[in-house]
Amino acid sequence: MSELRSMLGCSHPIIQGPIAAMNSPKLVAAICEAGAFGMVALGFSTAESTKQLIREVRELTDKPFGANLMIMNSENTEILETLAEAGVTTVTTSAGSPGKIYDQIHSFGMKGLHVLLSANQAKKAGDSGVDGLIISGSESGGLRSNNPESSTMVLVPLTVDRVSIPVVAAGGVADSRGYRAALALGAEGVQLGTRFIATEESPVKDAWKQAIVKCGDGDTVLLPLGKMKIRAIVNPKLKAQMEDPGIDLTQEYNFKDVPKAWGRGDFDLFPASAGQISALIHDIKPVKVIIDEMVS
Repeated sequence: MSELRSMLGCSHPIIQGPIAAMNSPKLVAAICEAGAFGMVALGFSTAESTKQLIREVRELTDKPFGANLMIMNSENTEILETLAEAGVTTVTTSAGSPGKIYDQIHSFGMKGLHVLLSANQAKKAGDSGVDGLIISGSESGGLRSNNPESSTMVLVPLTVDRVSIPVVAAGGVADSRGYRAALALGAEGVQLGTRFIATEESPVKDAWKQAIVKCGDGDTVLLPLGKMKIRAIVNPKLKAQMEDPGIDLTQEYNFKDVPKAWGRGDFDLFPASAGQISALIHDIKPVKVIIDEMVS
């Protein structure tokens, strides 16, 4: 058994990408029951809301699952205590320096994988005590930096060559080909976000799922938001804006509108986020079918 699988405690080294809009106990449990590692996205959650979410997941599965913490959340100490009491043994961390939280994670007897968008910080993160890394290539969905970034194909081996801890590949994986490729590059597992959005158990609006299924080659773009970017699916409104030299896209969309836009399926308010792998997703399937096909 690989070090990563031992850490996760599940049958397959496939981690659910934590997306707040997908914080559904049903989806998390379905992923766990299929032998992979479901994740709840805690972001700026409180300890109390975490307890409720964990309770709902536990009602649906007794399999191991984890949680993603944003390092900048001031309630992380209480949240970690709540997770430890619930039997969660592995978390992922993002949005901050791992040195600020890993002593706490280890003090609760837990292990953690830190999310990076670049190999440049891999050794420093490893030296700060992280137990593994999730390395997210430029083709990934979600938030991205304004810095030049490498694809998963380049980023994974770059990172594996610099650290001796488990590395997980994120971005550009939706089927068995991507899964096997990630392992061949030296990763011990993969993290899926976009593929799990387009599932029967996913709680998002059908309009979001269909936007992924209809997405073709080159139909996602890095949408500038000032200090960061987000990979989004191009829709007619966004396409027209991109073609208008008089429009400054950094002024057109407010990240604060994301919960409302994605919750309603109103992608004119804020475009649907998804990775470039959307072009290889052609149908909505049950979670178990996707995972079984991936590892077969």
